[in-house]
Amino acid sequence: MTFPYVVRRGDTLGRISARYGTDPASLCGANPQLGEGGTLSPGQVIQIPIRPLNRYSVQAGDTFAAVAARFRLTVEELTASNPEVDPRRLRIGQTLIIPYAGPVSVVDCTRPYGYTELMEDLSHLGRLYPFLEITSLGASVMGRDIPLVRVGRGPREVHYNASFHGNEWITSLLLMRFLEAYAGAYENSLPLLGRDMRQLFEATTLWLVPMVNPDGVELVLRGAPPEHPYHSELLKSNGGSCDFSGWKANIRGVDLNDQFPAHWEEERDRRAVPGPGPRDYTGGAPLTEPEAAAMAAFTRSRPLALVMAFHTQGRELYWNYRGLEPPEAEALAERLALCSGYRAVKLTGSDAGYKDWFIQEFRRPGFTIEAGFGVNPLPLSQFPRIYDELLPLMLEGLRL
Repeated sequence: MTFPYVVRRGDTLGRISARYGTDPASLCGANPQLGEGGTLSPGQVIQIPIRPLNRYSVQAGDTFAAVAARFRLTVEELTASNPEVDPRRLRIGQTLIIPYAGPVSVVDCTRPYGYTELMEDLSHLGRLYPFLEITSLGASVMGRDIPLVRVGRGPREVHYNASFHGNEWITSLLLMRFLEAYAGAYENSLPLLGRDMRQLFEATTLWLVPMVNPDGVELVLRGAPPEHPYHSELLKSNGGSCDFSGWKANIRGVDLNDQFPAHWEEERDRRAVPGPGPRDYTGGAPLTEPEAAAMAAFTRSRPLALVMAFHTQGRELYWNYRGLEPPEAEALAERLALCSGYRAVKLTGSDAGYKDWFIQEFRRPGFTIEAGFGVNPLPLSQFPRIYDELLPLMLEGLRL
């Protein structure tokens, strides 16, 4: 069986194949008129092979929303295909019918997520969805580009970021999975948790920085072998240990979320960390590190109405800073708490963070989201639950 598709400008056999979960050979087989070269032209009608229904066995930790998101379905579509299933009472081993709704997810949520995976996924998503604008806001200490992704073209601009801390790399996976779900829903005119993504695309511009600290993430995941350019310094800063799994800082041992000029001196004195290390060293002055400086420069360059910085862990969200937050901030935080199940916390005794600086400098809503619960780095087994909890929050942020 097939269904008709009208070729658009920029389409290729590879791009169409990836979009609809098939391959160029199958496409050509269903469209003998394309000939050996498979030449396409805008406006041409071709036939797309329909993939059969899939069956999925429920795993530990699965929720209905998480399964739907994994297969790029809405909850409503998954419910319609499984009328006998109670979404609130899934059982391990239970079989769900998965209707074909799009290609298998580009972003693999089952493996550790480093800079290499991030860049490969951004390249793939950029080819699949040409409306994504993927650039760089600067470079890390080691010269890695810090990707910046624009989604939407609306007058209201918001910003989400992740992985300020190396051992919180699961937050990069969270934003990338959201990016793919958003792009797929927009491309195919499908709702996402009941939200009209085409309407949001026209109303809001979302700026994503999915990995602020690529050097730190790579250190956590891959260590510092002898050929690493910072091998000696890192071992010294890490107390001689080769285990960098708990490393929060950038490659120079500076905590990037203690780098912003918002009562930085008080944070330095409170932390009282004398030099580079895995966590809590504020550096010698604000914005000494290129990653923090690039974030500040980007933030100053855009009229951002709201920012969210995704961290782990605690299932909490922080919304205030020294009374400088706008009057509506607490009510907005309660809305985010309601849709995620997280606790809105009025935080004290913390300075120099990105959210703190944004509130101080612009007097606009800023939030730190502490995803998941446990010991960093959080295990991947938590990811489905984290995504299930925070997808509504990320969508709500586009509307606040």
